[in-house]
Amino acid sequence: MLSFTIRRALWEADEPLIRGVREAVFVREQRIPVELEWDDADASATHVLAFAENGEAIGTGRLLPSGHIGHIGHIGRMAVLRAYRGQGVGRALLAALLDAARANGHAEVTLSAQTQVIGFYQRMGFLPVGEVYREAGIPHQRMRLGLSR
Repeated sequence: MLSFTIRRALWEADEPLIRGVREAVFVREQRIPVELEWDDADASATHVLAFAENGEAIGTGRLLPSGHIGHIGHIGRMAVLRAYRGQGVGRALLAALLDAARANGHAEVTLSAQTQVIGFYQRMGFLPVGEVYREAGIPHQRMRLGLSR
């Protein structure tokens, strides 16, 4: 069984670790153009990081507040290094982001799931919304989850 820890990250201090995971997963593995991966939202987002026992950063995700009416957060940039997938890291990252969303007063969260991981998010309670669409050349499904406080 993989032993790992999750902690809230600070963009200013942890940017190199967050970049390392996201570039490995999105830019190198999934071939998403680097200019599509990085945006100005990172500086104001709530980030979480997963660490293996040896201290290696192995996963990350972020929560953005939405500008829409109501208290809606947006989860995104969920990434786990290939060698650590299927061992609970993604579930733990998502749980930490959902806790942060509740703490921020969000009544619901949305995300844009790559179609191959829709089942993962459905098992966590998310429901599909609308039609499948392409983002960065990859099929995605918008999903939402209402949060109890």
